[in-house]
Amino acid sequence: MLLIPRLTAVVGLMMFCSMGAIAQATLDKVPPEVSISPDSPAEVPDSLYENLGEVVVTQSRGIRKLSGATNTDFISASELKRAACCNLGESFTTNPSVDVNYTDAATGARQIRLLGLSGSYVQMLTENIPNFRGAAAPYGLGYIPGPWMQSIQVSKGASSVKNGYESITGQINVEMKKPQLEPSLSVNMYYDMMNKLEANVDGNLHFGDKWSVGLLTHAENGFNSHDGNDDGFMDMPRVRQVSLMPRVAYLGTNYVFQAAAKFIDERRLSGQDEHHLKHPADEMPLYKIRIDSRRWEAFTKNAIMFDRDNDGNVALILSGSSHSQDAAYGLKLCDVDQKELYASLMFERKWNGIHALSTGLSYNYDNYRYRYRFSPVANGSLLHSGEHEGVTGGYAQYTLNLDEKIVAMAGIRYDWSSLYGGMVTPRMHLRYNPVTDLSFHASAGKGYRSPHPLAEYSYLLASSRTIEISENLHREAAWNFGVGGSWTAYPAEKKLGVSAEYYYTTFSNQMLLNLDRNPHAAYIYSSKGDSYSHALQVEVTFEPVKEVNLSAAWRFTDVKADYSGDGLSQKPLTSCHKGLFTLGYYPQMGLWQFDVSCAVNGSGRMPTPYKLGDGDMSWRSRYKSFVQLNAQITRNFRHWAIYVGGENLTNYRQPSPIIGAGNPWGADFDATMIYGPLQGAMVYVGFRYNITKYI
Repeated sequence: MLLIPRLTAVVGLMMFCSMGAIAQATLDKVPPEVSISPDSPAEVPDSLYENLGEVVVTQSRGIRKLSGATNTDFISASELKRAACCNLGESFTTNPSVDVNYTDAATGARQIRLLGLSGSYVQMLTENIPNFRGAAAPYGLGYIPGPWMQSIQVSKGASSVKNGYESITGQINVEMKKPQLEPSLSVNMYYDMMNKLEANVDGNLHFGDKWSVGLLTHAENGFNSHDGNDDGFMDMPRVRQVSLMPRVAYLGTNYVFQAAAKFIDERRLSGQDEHHLKHPADEMPLYKIRIDSRRWEAFTKNAIMFDRDNDGNVALILSGSSHSQDAAYGLKLCDVDQKELYASLMFERKWNGIHALSTGLSYNYDNYRYRYRFSPVANGSLLHSGEHEGVTGGYAQYTLNLDEKIVAMAGIRYDWSSLYGGMVTPRMHLRYNPVTDLSFHASAGKGYRSPHPLAEYSYLLASSRTIEISENLHREAAWNFGVGGSWTAYPAEKKLGVSAEYYYTTFSNQMLLNLDRNPHAAYIYSSKGDSYSHALQVEVTFEPVKEVNLSAAWRFTDVKADYSGDGLSQKPLTSCHKGLFTLGYYPQMGLWQFDVSCAVNGSGRMPTPYKLGDGDMSWRSRYKSFVQLNAQITRNFRHWAIYVGGENLTNYRQPSPIIGAGNPWGADFDATMIYGPLQGAMVYVGFRYNITKYI
């Protein structure tokens, strides 16, 4: 009933904005077919910002394809504004390559899926520094507010060896707003019908021609709990988060320095809510979930440029983080403390515009401390454990660029782990552009990953399953191979783009989460061989008129592993097919923006079900396909904009997402059988304010 007055208020607000005087829209000052150096706007060496090759912007909005050796999608700030994008996890609405899924129906933990595999095989980077590993992985997608981001680069398949050995299916690098940009002040406010409020304020100042400082702040709070399916559990956790990031930059003639720190304090409250229970339990307490996280990060980047004409430089990157997470799932506990140090020393130089060499040394140290209780027993004994790993490595990478017709990049690195010994990581990329509008690319490479099951799978405690972790977990290792091509044509002077790509990932050793063997247990163990992923994607973009952008993409993934010991079977809770359709309409020189995206998610396999006491099955063996529709209208003014939108307007919700919700203390309780959205249609409203050169 509350939806009607809220929608009325939203419509009235939009009518008020449309009656205002027409002002010049705040548009991106990037005309079509403009080449942008990866070092813009300041002359920053490639070792500080990954040399992704020349960026060719083919339209003022939409996904940008990078023309370097790697297969990389570029998501700009204007692309992020096509949806609310409250954080990194909500920034891939219009990207067909990346999926973001909830891991359970209680904690709000989300993970990325790229090439059909979970986000643990994607190397997450912030400003080309490895980040959000281990304990930060389950909730890390919510740790970067959308208004803080300047751009996102999604590299698929084997990536550069510069950033380490961990990338298996790709890299996702997030660039934050830089203090050396034009002096500005930005404000972003967001409110939705679930009574969630967010506020973001950021700005920067310049001191002379070389020094600049910036500050990014964020606060959010969910004021109410909601239970749209009437199962007694909150559909989504109430999240209260405060984060801030001060940073400083010095851009000298031959020396560049940057430093930043970041602090995050977050509390998540979920579980049963007495206001929504139809039959409150008198004998048993309410099942509550509380997750408190506090995280510190800091980094410095230093570079000495000895040959500007040939991008010759030596750079040193230092970073560290401390992550503390205390979590209670009913009577179960899992507290994690992780400390991480990272150092990278790099040398880069080009010769004759044809040859480029990058070499470097790196060191990474992780220290984990755990305190946990897996049994649902009040005042039960707590277990303690810990692990630490130091990895020292070096790499060399060579790039050949023959007038952009042929671009080849080959790299190799060797790392020594204090836990697992030596690792050799070869990677190669090749791009061939026979003509301007036709391009082919291929890649091959290996990647490794150290398993941290207690940190990464803590959300499994939101169930009655017992958790069995093998004592002999091995380092994960996999090969990735990819090929693809893109073609651009101009029928009747209308731009048409077609691209296709295929990737194959095969594991020589993989850490598996097995939910099939026993419906009341979760097994985590190492499996050697016999697991793989095929990913095929086709995308078409079309601009029928100057102000309209259309895109359609289809993706097929085939992910299999041996869960039963009897042969390969499909990975559960993973759709084999997905279609994504987007429409962007920007009339009156962008004064208005209309954005629509429709995702068609295919069916998939559920973990092996079992019979309940009444003879019914716990869940179906497969889930059906479903459709999600998102839309947003934006009205731009000279220095500010107001936007109204809706998510999941098809109102599809996974039926009965929590098994045994009526008795969370019983043997059948399970909140981890998640494949679809947990809440129905949701409407939001917000505004953005930005002013540059205010001093």
